[in-house]
Amino acid sequence: MNPHILIVDDSPSIRQMVEMTLKSGDYQVTAAEDGQAALELCQQHQYQFVLTDQNMPKMDGITLVKSLRGIDSYKRTPIIILTTEASDSMKSQGREAGATGWMVKPFDPNKLLQVTAKVLG
Repeated sequence: MNPHILIVDDSPSIRQMVEMTLKSGDYQVTAAEDGQAALELCQQHQYQFVLTDQNMPKMDGITLVKSLRGIDSYKRTPIIILTTEASDSMKSQGREAGATGWMVKPFDPNKLLQVTAKVLG
């Protein structure tokens, strides 16, 4: 079975672009519109990779990363923050929260597929 990826973004167009890109790489994809919805999905299912936006209503990406790292089954799951935020301080906060990596929007579809393949090993 192909790896199952959870994408989290409050923008429907970004969710659609990321989902289409990942599906072109033969990944299973589930989408959530904010961190709270993503956390609820992660409490019910195990995903092999989580790709989340930073700035979202209800729960931001860094808070989601901290929350997921508190769940035993997500301690080692790759989590990448895909966001327009590019400041060193935000990247540092992401690392401290436990994010595996940081990608800046707009994203290159080929780069996203390369990063996904790398983190999934």
